[in-house]
Amino acid sequence: MKRKTTVSIEGPSFLINGQPTYPGRWYQGFKVEGLLFNARMVQGIFDDLNPETRSRWNYPDGPWDATRNTEEFVAAMPVWRAYGLLGFTINLQGGSPEGYSRHQPWHNSAFEADGQLRGDYLARLERILDTADEWGMVPILGFFYFGQDWRLSNEQAVIRATENVTDWLLEKSYSHVLIEIGNEVDLPYYRHEIIRAPRCHELMEIVKTRSTGKVKSPVGRLLVSTSMQGGAIPPNNMVAAVDFILLHGNHVSETARIREMVDQCRQLSGYRDQPILFNEDDHFDFDREDNHMLAALSRYASWGYFDYRMPGEGYPEGFQSVPVDWTISSHRKRGFFNLLAKVTGSNPQILSR
Repeated sequence: MKRKTTVSIEGPSFLINGQPTYPGRWYQGFKVEGLLFNARMVQGIFDDLNPETRSRWNYPDGPWDATRNTEEFVAAMPVWRAYGLLGFTINLQGGSPEGYSRHQPWHNSAFEADGQLRGDYLARLERILDTADEWGMVPILGFFYFGQDWRLSNEQAVIRATENVTDWLLEKSYSHVLIEIGNEVDLPYYRHEIIRAPRCHELMEIVKTRSTGKVKSPVGRLLVSTSMQGGAIPPNNMVAAVDFILLHGNHVSETARIREMVDQCRQLSGYRDQPILFNEDDHFDFDREDNHMLAALSRYASWGYFDYRMPGEGYPEGFQSVPVDWTISSHRKRGFFNLLAKVTGSNPQILSR
């Protein structure tokens, strides 16, 4: 298949179709060119296969509908892009549809128990990935999530799932997708040891080996990483394996710590000038002179907006809580996208291919 968008890496920078992102752009003395601003949009293919919990996700105007969810996601993408959003994280097992959850009885997984792929999930994912390719956007595709990895029956099923997703991406000739093996793999909640931090490089190696020579990009394979919990610095086995470093800013209260995290990564013995990218951070303050987004920018690190519906808030809030209003429908969302447009020099009034 002929694709329009290819993502690649050159030193600490991201390139799209061979050109650095946001070409020539600086903001307040900081380099923007080569960064990948992104948002956590993990529920784009969400569904709930548990009939006892499915009604939790009903829309204000009707029952839960997975197809509607994906179509509304796709409809919002060009608007996000117009504000300068180039990347978004989407996950084959989603994330907590409540934002944060102690227990997760719902069943949201693109995998059968044996690691085979569910066709309905893949059809929705294909719709999103194809649209991202059309608009020159870069999806960060997460494979596993600690609230749902137990849906896979054993380690062999996890390996089979990794192989199957990789093969599906190759079959579709996608060259614009970055891979996140697992979300926050240092958390103790994963049932399968192979996904956790000490061993997740094994799954990364499967993706690399299986895709080598099969992707039309400078490196010729899929680019892969994984993430740690908020405030954590990845261990050397992980830094040595990843093509780009994923950080999370959750639970980090001070902007100085965001800067420090980036500095610490660059001082690790395994660091080899990879791009550093936050793809989850639930801190805002977009109207202040200093916030997490600008702190990351000041260290030449990409930043990702994570927003969920907080207690007492309504349907327009958040991008992770289900059902999702995928439009820029709240004060927090507008704060992020308006600052993003300023930083990237984007004109949200221009919506053209």
